[in-house]
Amino acid sequence: MLLITFSLPLAAHSGPRARPRQAPAYRRVAAAPRAVQALPRASETLPGSVVKIDLVEVPVQPKSAAHPELKSYWIATTETTWEAFDVFLASGPPSVAYDQTRYGADAIARPSRSYILPDLGWGHHGYPAINVSILSARMFCRWLSSVTGHTYRLPTAEEWEVACRAGRAVPAGGKLAPFAWTAENSDRKTQPVGRKLPNAWGLYDMLGNVGEWVSVADGNSLLSGGAFDDPAAAVSPTLRKKQTPAWQETDPQLPKSRWWLSDGHFIGFRVVRER
Repeated sequence: MLLITFSLPLAAHSGPRARPRQAPAYRRVAAAPRAVQALPRASETLPGSVVKIDLVEVPVQPKSAAHPELKSYWIATTETTWEAFDVFLASGPPSVAYDQTRYGADAIARPSRSYILPDLGWGHHGYPAINVSILSARMFCRWLSSVTGHTYRLPTAEEWEVACRAGRAVPAGGKLAPFAWTAENSDRKTQPVGRKLPNAWGLYDMLGNVGEWVSVADGNSLLSGGAFDDPAAAVSPTLRKKQTPAWQETDPQLPKSRWWLSDGHFIGFRVVRER
């Protein structure tokens, strides 16, 4: 469960940040009517807050036709929420708008301030952080690693797909509705994390709600799993998208923001922790 006792003021500039809100009650997640495999679990409390990231340990995955052998890793049970991202944003000064600094491998920077409402008015408490660029997601992982002593990063495409499948056949089409927010049931916007049923490993929203950033072997990144605006028939563990100029089409800045994707309302991420 997630609880945040503060939120950030809205500021004018080049990427989304939140307006003040009162501390809400604990969220309620969907109860699973089917068996969830008993995998090891852990929880990380973000410093200076009561926000927690819950994790499940994925066991070693033998080499297969779909992926190489994968070492065991921990993966967050939900997409990264605004509460968690707010703690990151509040942990230091924002980047200067239009700054194009090339960051070293260990450098930590925070997104520039917002000129629009970050959650688009769709909801904040318990909702997935959206519009985040790959740089913002990676910097969140660097910051989280630095303050917890654990190594956090984005999942690889193979790790993400293994976690999505959870060793089971994945529901598709009309059978996906109990597990995923898609164009047919989402009201065309993101929904709070953990409201649908989890997969067999206790992971929520691996499909639908928001697409999730993953890393690929060539050092680039893709968006996996589909989102709330994708039809259920198109959503699957193998659905991956490359970033296109359309994801920042309405950004009026030159150069366009490196931290926020103005038209990336379907883009989020979840984290992996190395063992």
